[in-house]
Amino acid sequence: MKRLAIAMVLLSSCCYAQTSDEFQPASTNVWGAQYPRVDSTGRAEFRIKAPSATAVKLNFWSNPKLDMVKGADGFWTATTPPLVPGFHYYNFVIDGVDVNDAGSHAFYGGGRDASGIEIPEQGATYYLPKDVPHGAVREIWYFSKVTGSWRHAMLYLPPGYDMQTKMRYPVLYLQHGGGEDETGWIKQGDANFILDNLIASGTAKPMIIVMAYGYARRAGQVDPDLTGKPFGSPEMMKAMQEMSQAFEDDLTQALIPYIDSNFRTIADRDHRAMAGLSMGGMQTFQVTFNHLDLFSYIGGFSGAGGMMMLRSAEKPDLKTAFNGALADPAAFAKKVHLLWIGVGTEEPAQMHAGIVKLHDAFTEGNVKHVFYESPGTSHEWQTWRRDLKDFAPRLFQ
Repeated sequence: MKRLAIAMVLLSSCCYAQTSDEFQPASTNVWGAQYPRVDSTGRAEFRIKAPSATAVKLNFWSNPKLDMVKGADGFWTATTPPLVPGFHYYNFVIDGVDVNDAGSHAFYGGGRDASGIEIPEQGATYYLPKDVPHGAVREIWYFSKVTGSWRHAMLYLPPGYDMQTKMRYPVLYLQHGGGEDETGWIKQGDANFILDNLIASGTAKPMIIVMAYGYARRAGQVDPDLTGKPFGSPEMMKAMQEMSQAFEDDLTQALIPYIDSNFRTIADRDHRAMAGLSMGGMQTFQVTFNHLDLFSYIGGFSGAGGMMMLRSAEKPDLKTAFNGALADPAAFAKKVHLLWIGVGTEEPAQMHAGIVKLHDAFTEGNVKHVFYESPGTSHEWQTWRRDLKDFAPRLFQ
């Protein structure tokens, strides 16, 4: 035992030795990994050993590729300029081949497991674990007759859920974006810590959050071959619409009944909300406006309004848009307690313009809503963390 204790001390000293400069291992690293590293200005330093490689690039998905420099020891290194705070995907490109960083945990994004790095935002603690009561994150499996398959979802149960067995809770259905999955709001978005902190401060009501797998095919339906089909092509749009409709039916006919039957929910529209980021925001608007009998709180994070946000030259006709639900703004305001839309100021121009145009249409049409812009962030998790921080306190009050 004494030898084991000594070995553990030596191992700990090796793996967690402080570096000689201001760079420190990123919080998203696997245990003991010294790289990648970040400093107080937001710069990130990367290293990978590839002694036989002839060219290695650092592929930061939200920034240009950086050429890495090879050292005599066979390690390639690169240091970025200051990055926008928050979570960022990246990988290495070694002689033209994409390679994940063994020093980083894997995060599902871009349709695959990828490396990721967290750049701290100075002074921002709302998405970090604190000394407050913490809720529980659980995984569930439910069978869907819509898809003819077992489906997976993530749940956040608020602090005290297992102890206060007579208490019932409102529910927020919170959706991920395209290329990501139901784990994203926990692993990349820190939704559980955001809610823990909001609930502890008395800012938000205790609530259950359900994060569903956003892709669906009807039972017996075969995935179409979209190889070589560009985004926006008729084949691509048809496939997306079919998937969206299948997801809508799965959520409303299978998942919501399962949640209400197996967890202590307040199972009515006044205590049910839905929001989502990007693709999940589009899904939210489709599902909620088609089922206003089920939802009374609606949030679109960089994805409100469906495809109309991408057609920024078009101005929605609120008399006919969303099944005509907004034709009478006063009646809509009585039925829907919150309509919330948000976007990052640095998002792709067409996306930003489309959501601003939707906001302007709501304003001109006297549709009561909340509009929020995340300063300095693009189509990324820091935008959506801020969105949730603003959105959640407005629910179920």
